[in-house]
Amino acid sequence: MAKITAADVNKLRKATGAGMMDCKKALVEAEGDFDAAISILRKKGQKIAEKRADRDSSEGAVVAKINDDNTKGVVVSLNCETDFVAKNDSYVEMANKMGDIAINTNSKEEFLAADFDGMTVAEKLIEQTGVIGEKIEIGGFEVLEAPFVGSYVHGNKIGALVGLSKEIDNAAEVAKNVSMQVASMGATTLSYKDFDADFVASETDARIAAIEKENIELGRLGKTQKNVPQYISMSQLTPEVMAKAEEDIKAELKAEGKPEKIWDKIVPGKVERFVADNTTLDHEKALLDQRFIMDDSKNVAQYVASQGDADVVAFKRVTLG
Repeated sequence: MAKITAADVNKLRKATGAGMMDCKKALVEAEGDFDAAISILRKKGQKIAEKRADRDSSEGAVVAKINDDNTKGVVVSLNCETDFVAKNDSYVEMANKMGDIAINTNSKEEFLAADFDGMTVAEKLIEQTGVIGEKIEIGGFEVLEAPFVGSYVHGNKIGALVGLSKEIDNAAEVAKNVSMQVASMGATTLSYKDFDADFVASETDARIAAIEKENIELGRLGKTQKNVPQYISMSQLTPEVMAKAEEDIKAELKAEGKPEKIWDKIVPGKVERFVADNTTLDHEKALLDQRFIMDDSKNVAQYVASQGDADVVAFKRVTLG
């Protein structure tokens, strides 16, 4: 029987992150063979991974990495089962190391096959499943390339990347601020112009039906009912629709007895309110059309335009859960 020293156990522990007793048992079983002991721990991880395959892994750590010339970014989530594990310093450190590896890959498949200290990332995940005793996996993986890329991570829970059309003097600040918008507001597309017409039509019907149903209950309770919009996206506000809206506003002002000479001071604000009330889908889902979280007097597109001649060309978002 091979003699197993404390130094041998410590060496294996540093290499794998496994507990002292697990390392000692593996070395004893491997008769002191270091590589064989690692293989034993990995097989243990595989067994645990198989048993926990159906477990929910909605906790973890999200990391974002940008290359040296700010032309490529990656955001990755290293998922686990519990918040207790996710907050562990060594777990966050492992997530960051995986991010450093991920920035040099272009797909999740390539990343999982990449080297992690002599084994693949996929093998490392299995190994750590055995070490930690929880399901460990890569949840989200997104890559973005653009003339300038910035990032933002909120509390290790949500990560975002934003690509600009060119590098400007304050590109880093602009990209970070818009990345914060992406992280907090959860846009799914860049602009309302990207929406499919059938999607907008179905969303319109669903939202109107939901508000009308809610208004029935509000009416029963004697409470103020919500406005039922005719439309939900700028893509529906054709020149004809806008002309009709302005006509209706003027007719309303006339019925209220407002002097026609002051209409030009009232109409623009009411038209603006009509647009706001009838573009709720854009405000929720289209990044450039959302109100800017750091200054809600403008939308994201207006904020970016005020910072220079760069445009937002793409974004990516990864979140736990």
